[in-house]
Amino acid sequence: MERAYHKWFSPILDKSMEMLVFGHSGTPVIFFPTRSAHFYDFENWRVIDAMKEKIDAGYIQVYCVDSIDSESFYSDAPPPLRIARHIQYEKYILEEVIPFIRIQNKKRELIAAGCSLGGYHAVNIAFKHPNIFTKVVGMSARYDLTQALPYFADLFDGYFDENVYYNMPNHFVPGISDPELLQQLRKMEITLVIGREDIFLDNNRHLSDSLHQLNVPHQFYIWDDEAHRPRYWREMVKIYL
Repeated sequence: MERAYHKWFSPILDKSMEMLVFGHSGTPVIFFPTRSAHFYDFENWRVIDAMKEKIDAGYIQVYCVDSIDSESFYSDAPPPLRIARHIQYEKYILEEVIPFIRIQNKKRELIAAGCSLGGYHAVNIAFKHPNIFTKVVGMSARYDLTQALPYFADLFDGYFDENVYYNMPNHFVPGISDPELLQQLRKMEITLVIGREDIFLDNNRHLSDSLHQLNVPHQFYIWDDEAHRPRYWREMVKIYL
């Protein structure tokens, strides 16, 4: 399996960012890491190995990006600065990572995928930019970071503004009314996967219900158990990516 390491200084984030790329061709996949994890964790957890057959066959090319969750959602900064830093991260993906991918890979299609908080990142950016992404896969994800749950706090401590609203799929998706945006969403291949015992199950049901209300086709799969561990993600990526 072809493997390449890349690093450059991001002017948007004002820091160096790293990435691993697996594969030589195929549909590019931006693979977002789990909460506060890093670009190398999916390789260490053998999630990349689970996709080896598809990668070697040139079906997909996987771009494992790094996260800055510890500087945004999980930082000690005031809530407005937390969401502002996240928006910078998304800008980095749109204006630095995607142009880099377009140089490396000439495929028109682009997939966003992730597990746990990475699934949030994937769905959030794809739903806001369905003109760029053709497929999204969210695994074991939470789509409203303002909702306090057992063992999971409201990541904005009760603070809420327009920036928070437009970065929480369970808030902004029900309000989508733009015909062009809806048409683009209806063309996207959308897959949500969650465990039956995962604390985020209702979060996923809410998003699925919202998509149904908008007549946006999607696949919603509920696995047995919590299914919120690398050993489950290794099986999920084989099926859904």
